[in-house]
Amino acid sequence: MTALGFLYPGHSAEDDYPRIEQLLGSDIRLTLVHTDIGEDAHRVDALLEMGSQARLAAGVEELRLSGAEAVVWACTSGSFVYGWQGAHEQIRALARTAGLPASSTSFAFAHALGEIGARRVAVAATYPDDVAGLFVAFLKDAGVEVTGVRGAGVITAAEVATWGLDQILALAREADHPDASAVLLPDTALHTASHIPALEAALAKPVLTANQVTVWEALRLADRRVNAPQLGTLFTKEPIVQV
Repeated sequence: MTALGFLYPGHSAEDDYPRIEQLLGSDIRLTLVHTDIGEDAHRVDALLEMGSQARLAAGVEELRLSGAEAVVWACTSGSFVYGWQGAHEQIRALARTAGLPASSTSFAFAHALGEIGARRVAVAATYPDDVAGLFVAFLKDAGVEVTGVRGAGVITAAEVATWGLDQILALAREADHPDASAVLLPDTALHTASHIPALEAALAKPVLTANQVTVWEALRLADRRVNAPQLGTLFTKEPIVQV
């Protein structure tokens, strides 16, 4: 049994995780601890507070007691908002507090892109444009070229959680670019676990979504590899061998 822990802000698309656990079809347990979201707003000051060390530390003991082998801060905007260096400091502090390997959804995207060999991407973000721009800056610091970004201007995670496949696909299509080798949907408040094959079929390229890459990152930290075609290219792609 591999036990993986996630700190998830508030309540929005957390039901993606039991769905992903089911699709993994293996001896893997995903445990979520909900952190205090504070103000539900895709606004820089609110996001900085959401990702503060105190809020993350509050959920760590419960994850330790669950037997988790690794922990991931399952929030993209609450990590990239700190910038490349600040996001590193955030997960270093989380790792020290938890006594476990740690990461965040922002770094999960960077590592997943390396896994599938995609260095030019399109970003389909539910966020306002200024917050989406911070994610683009984070990706650039990770060595990823962004061909274009489309922000939907949604302020709250609660609203994002109501989106269905049609809205998600429309945003992804607006963001997509012929030069992009993958499309990224960075919000963990977005329900995507059931939609990845449909999105990849419609766009004819890999699609990386926040909750998908978050689980993949936790597996990476635990040194586990699972083939799960219903979770898209990321879970079927052979790893890129660095020469």
